[in-house]
Amino acid sequence: MPTSAELSRMRRIHRWMEIIMPGVIRRMVNGRTPQPGWLPRRLLTVVSGDVDLDAGIGAVWLVWRPRAAKAETHTALMELCGEEWQYTGGGSRSDGDVPTGRPAAGQPGQLGMIELGGGAGVLSRADRLRHPHPHSIGTAPWIGSNELQVAAEVDHLLLGERRIEVPGNSSLIVVWKSPSTGRGGIRPLIVAVGRDGSELSRIGPHDSMDSCTWVQLSGQ
Repeated sequence: MPTSAELSRMRRIHRWMEIIMPGVIRRMVNGRTPQPGWLPRRLLTVVSGDVDLDAGIGAVWLVWRPRAAKAETHTALMELCGEEWQYTGGGSRSDGDVPTGRPAAGQPGQLGMIELGGGAGVLSRADRLRHPHPHSIGTAPWIGSNELQVAAEVDHLLLGERRIEVPGNSSLIVVWKSPSTGRGGIRPLIVAVGRDGSELSRIGPHDSMDSCTWVQLSGQ
C-alpha cells in the first residue's frame, strides 16, 4: 500500500501533468519546440516528445528539478479525447536526469544503435469514453511509450510505418498504439536508418536489445 506521502506525491504529479501537458502537446502539433517558454528548465525540462496524430496519441519525457539531488524523471501519456488532449497516465522514477551527448555505437554509454530505456503504458481512455460498457475495458487498445537512446550514426527511426527524426542529443521518446494483450501492448518494430538511407539496426517487438548489439556481443 502506498504511504500518505507517496499518495500526495502521485496526486501532485497528476495535477501538474493535467495542467502542463496539453499545452506541450499542442506546441508539438504546431511544429514548435515542446518546452514552454514560461516554464524554467531548471524547474522542469522537457527532454523529448512524440505525437502520432493519426492515432491521436502523444508521449512526453520530462525531468522535474534536473541536476538536483531529488531530480525525478516522468513519462506523460496523452490522448486526443474528442477535440481535447488529455493526460491519461504515465510513469515516474526518482533516478535519472537530462541526458547529454550522442556517442557513436560501440562507444562508452552506447553499445548498439538503439538502446531501450524506460517505458509506460495505459489502456486507451478515448476508446473507453466511446464505449462506456464495462466489458469494453478488456478490448480497449493499449497506448505505450519507450525512451530510446540512439547512436550518432542514426539519421532517423522507423517506428512501424512512421518516420521519427532523431534529435541532436540522441535521447527521445516514442509513442505507439496496439491491441491490448491483457498484460500490456505490442511495441512496433523499430528500425534505425543512416543518413544514406541504409538500415543500421532493428529491434523487434519482444526484443530487449537491437540487432547491432547482438552482433557485437556475439563477436561476429
